[in-house]
Amino acid sequence: MDHTRKLARFCSDLSFDSLPREVIHKAKLCVLDYIANIYGSLELDAVRAVVEYVESLGGPKTATALGCGFKTGLQNAAFINGTTAEAIEAQDGLRFGGNHPVSAVLPVAFALAESLKSDGRTLIEAVVAGYEAADRPAAAMHPWHTLSGFLPTGTCGTFGAAAAAAKLMGLDEAGMLNALGNAGYVLPLSMAEQLMGGYTIKIVQGGQAASAGIMAAGLASKGITGCPEVLEGSALKGGFTQITVKAEPKLERLSDGLGEHYSIMDIYFKPYTACRHTHGAAQAALELVREHVFKAGDVDSVAVHTYGIAELAVGKGVPEGGSFVSAQFSIPYVVAACILDGDLGPGQLTERRIADGAVLDLAKRVSIKTDEELNRAYPEKTSSRVEIALKDGRTLVRQTDIPKGDPRDPMEADDLAAKLHRFAGKREAAKLDRIIDMVMEIEKLRDIKGLARII
Repeated sequence: MDHTRKLARFCSDLSFDSLPREVIHKAKLCVLDYIANIYGSLELDAVRAVVEYVESLGGPKTATALGCGFKTGLQNAAFINGTTAEAIEAQDGLRFGGNHPVSAVLPVAFALAESLKSDGRTLIEAVVAGYEAADRPAAAMHPWHTLSGFLPTGTCGTFGAAAAAAKLMGLDEAGMLNALGNAGYVLPLSMAEQLMGGYTIKIVQGGQAASAGIMAAGLASKGITGCPEVLEGSALKGGFTQITVKAEPKLERLSDGLGEHYSIMDIYFKPYTACRHTHGAAQAALELVREHVFKAGDVDSVAVHTYGIAELAVGKGVPEGGSFVSAQFSIPYVVAACILDGDLGPGQLTERRIADGAVLDLAKRVSIKTDEELNRAYPEKTSSRVEIALKDGRTLVRQTDIPKGDPRDPMEADDLAAKLHRFAGKREAAKLDRIIDMVMEIEKLRDIKGLARII
């Protein structure tokens, strides 16, 4: 066993110079994508409400609320920056973990690196360690952790946040182990019910995890101890994987291959502002819109054939008065917005767009059905086939098996730079290009504060 100890030792020992070049590059891409999502999320009313509330709390001016134009305390900054990483639902993710490590890890890395005047190399170390600590528990329990009622971004993400914080604080192996142990005690419940109900509190799960992770590591730095078997548990049956999953976890995933395979290499990026289970349908619909000449009024009906989990998780429409969270987790809404707007970005998540009769009417004509062949191919493929029946008798068909952003069809630096510009609204293009250049050469930054200042 000793999985938690092995993970703590790995995270503690990890150094920039020991990292493979491709891992460093992928970490830079995660940072670039993180900034894009912050800009996109700041367009949402619910995010502005969170920011206003946290700013009203006052406190020390220690770390930057990125993109918001003010500084606040460490945990409050991490809370805001985790919320903005998460809310737009275009954050990175671990395909076989169901979690979004960026929403917990990067807010901690930036807040602490800024306050401690850390350099870019140290930030990269914290990011890679944080992704390992967030992803491995999620992978060990996937998909049963979510099916047991939890959102792993909030729960598993706290371990990643704690590891990133401990790395930046310079804690030794014992300190890292206590940070992970403490994380298992202070992590948020992160109820999946909140997401499935479309409640906007869902957007703070990354912020919760980030804030709790700083607390866990900070307490460890003061000598507060946590269970050294927090992930795998003991005969007491009180370990994290023992109490949060209704199936036998694959505990070997907690520590097997550490240093040989880095979980960050399995991370996908999202081109669209919606749950990953909608992306196959979104991509297929957008490709049909771009290749054929038709209007929304020409559409008689749309049939989406997909895999079972997708139908279960995102097959429903948006209820009357539904939130942007409901829209992000609705294939009918996503497909309708893609057909009408030819895009699926921040603009498709405004209250006005979600309440628009045209998109809601078209969404009602979108049906979802599990296709047994596509279901058998899951999870190796996350396939969706879109069939648009036009009133003139034509049927337009397109199937996506591996949505864009998957490591098998990756989004590279140019793609993520374009996403940053696309999500940034009216922000100055020259400033955005400077941010991109700084991120892609982040190891040369002697103080991360310079990057935080211009975001």
